[in-house]
Amino acid sequence: MKKRLVTICLVVCSAVGMVAQSADYEWRTQSQNSSESMPCGGGDIGMNVWVEQGDVLFYVSQSGSFDENNTLLKAGRFRLSLSPGLNMEHFRQTLHLEEGYVEVSDGQLSIQLWADVWKPVVHVDVSSPRIKQSMAITYENWRTKEFELTKRECFQTSYKFAAPKGLTTHADSVVATNDGVIFMHQNSEETVFDATVNQQGMNAVKDRLYNPLKNRISGGRMLVKDMILMDQISGRYASSDYEGWLYVTKFPKRTFHLQVVMATVQGSPEEWEAQLDATEKSITRMADCEMSRQWWREFWQRSYIEDGQRSKGEGQKAKGEVLRNYNLFRYMLGCNAHSQWPTKFNGGLFTFDPEYVNNTDEYHLSPDFRNWGGGVHTAQNQRLVYWPMLKNGDFDLLKAQLDFYLRIYKNAEERSRLYWGHEGACLTEQIENYGLPCYPEYGTKRPEGFDPGMERNAWLEYEWDTCLEFCMMALEAHRYGGMDVKDYLPMIRSCLRFFDEHYQYLANQRGAKRLDGNGKLVLYPGSGGETFKGAYNSTSTIAALRTVAEALIAIHYEADEMKAFLSRLPDITIHDGMIAPALHYERVQNVETTQLYPVFPWRMYGVGRPDLDVARRTYENDTLAVKFRSHVGWKQDAIWAACLGMTDEAQRLVTLKMQDGPHRFPAFWGPGYDWTPDHNWGGSGMIAVQEMLMQEVDDTLYLFPAWPKEWDVRFKLRASRGATVEAELRRGKVINVNVSPARNKEKIVVCIK
Repeated sequence: MKKRLVTICLVVCSAVGMVAQSADYEWRTQSQNSSESMPCGGGDIGMNVWVEQGDVLFYVSQSGSFDENNTLLKAGRFRLSLSPGLNMEHFRQTLHLEEGYVEVSDGQLSIQLWADVWKPVVHVDVSSPRIKQSMAITYENWRTKEFELTKRECFQTSYKFAAPKGLTTHADSVVATNDGVIFMHQNSEETVFDATVNQQGMNAVKDRLYNPLKNRISGGRMLVKDMILMDQISGRYASSDYEGWLYVTKFPKRTFHLQVVMATVQGSPEEWEAQLDATEKSITRMADCEMSRQWWREFWQRSYIEDGQRSKGEGQKAKGEVLRNYNLFRYMLGCNAHSQWPTKFNGGLFTFDPEYVNNTDEYHLSPDFRNWGGGVHTAQNQRLVYWPMLKNGDFDLLKAQLDFYLRIYKNAEERSRLYWGHEGACLTEQIENYGLPCYPEYGTKRPEGFDPGMERNAWLEYEWDTCLEFCMMALEAHRYGGMDVKDYLPMIRSCLRFFDEHYQYLANQRGAKRLDGNGKLVLYPGSGGETFKGAYNSTSTIAALRTVAEALIAIHYEADEMKAFLSRLPDITIHDGMIAPALHYERVQNVETTQLYPVFPWRMYGVGRPDLDVARRTYENDTLAVKFRSHVGWKQDAIWAACLGMTDEAQRLVTLKMQDGPHRFPAFWGPGYDWTPDHNWGGSGMIAVQEMLMQEVDDTLYLFPAWPKEWDVRFKLRASRGATVEAELRRGKVINVNVSPARNKEKIVVCIK
């Protein structure tokens, strides 16, 4: 790599800096079905919006709408019909990225759909200045009766492949009047939480466990004005029968407004309705609209990556897809900015009818379906959705994921005390939104005498270290943006403490000594992801423990304890000049290249760091690293290539990863290993793009360390200590470098291959 070292006083360009230019995304024909929908949302609301046979349809989803089986339910489908309606010769459906709303128009008729960023409210504004429109709106619900789930359908729940026979989804309550329709799903007293606690022998501490499912109520109220309830209808969309409540205008109108107010609570129906009432009273539509659009405008100014010159030529189409889809996916993440609950890796708020993902008979299911559950979180996948938020400066989005762990880690501590009599939070890989292992992964066929704290699962046994990535995200959010992390520090300490105490406990079960002959922990049995099982001193685990402990020392939190802990950690194994997955492992179960986790997420190797050749040799020559290489889904090869400064390889992989997905909306990737839209596919692609553009080591910023010089680009990203970095590459030359605020002793290395 050829490098140019630039030492500057960081006032090299205009103090005004560059301005983001978020481009709209547009369709000029209507869609065939829900798979050709466009995302729209804000706050904690997501909508799939599409126009089919002249009708505007949209699904509404709200984070936290977990049912009794931990399915993440949609609120329903809404259908807007107009007469004379849209002129299809001039049809436009536009996602206005800069202000966060979708518009359907024909030059005369305009229908704008938007979600309030600050309140859980969906708005639909219709304007037809020249021609009065007769309008009808139908609320459609496919859960009006209790129904038994199919074998495949159980995968949308926490029971997945171990569901009890006859598992059902309870019916919603739907009440319609001339003022509108109210729809509600209320969980029963007994949920999958109770089944899980009983299965895992935790009834003795049940009253101390956090339970987010008990008495949870979700749903909303559609409010209509100058309309009448015309009819209750039945129909079928895709593979789901539904009941619909049809409202029509009393007379044709030039303007029309529809609003849907949402709420989720744990409490009584009266408390839920009171929350709806309070939200409705707080609505001031025009002011709310401006505040929401201002939030989106500011969102796009925090950071951006774009083609400032809209350059053309060889290779530029691929770059154009990468940059456009980066921004489209970031918009999708922004739609859950103010949620209590994280964006799910397996579809987020934007899943659609599953037969359009997989058209085999078993997937002809309701729109609620997503593979791998709605309330269960697969940490290896979730982490990739959230790592890119640091360099984007989206710390408000990150908070939901960090708070998720903050709520559940006490339950994980109860596990350690009950099963093994020691301290520390045992947070498993596939973990429920109440902090216990997922019901089927814990194992329903367990040998007598099997350790009750262990999962009986070939992929997940002894995989406890992925929680450490979320611990590190919190510490990095503090380093990047000054986030107050005092509430997270006890959780982080507890996660480290589990490994220290549990592996001494296991060693003491085997023999008289708690440490090896060198005074080090024996991390056995362990795991390298879901792949290297029965691992002895797993590389990914050691890298995680070391990096998080060092980060705590850097902020002077329990520094003496952390230094003592570091002294007990074994070294990473280097074999034949390459990073090994572990000192030893018993079998390979999956296809994760955890020997490269010291590159990312743990940043022990990379551009500007020691032993770069060791990590590159591992990437290029390790037989399993080569065998597992892919751009699909959660695969991280593009990230590692970028972190290692391998420009050609990073360009190849990121082009594949961030190219248009298989559906009409190009950032609806998947299903990959999970579901569609595959959010860990998009998240891993975002990380790779960021690492290609900028990396930071101590007081040095490396610009374009793996970015091809023929790809013109401009960016603004976050760095540590509250800095923003702006730069532009034009015709192979770096211009307009700006770091704000300027920092003393900062060095900038411009890397041009």
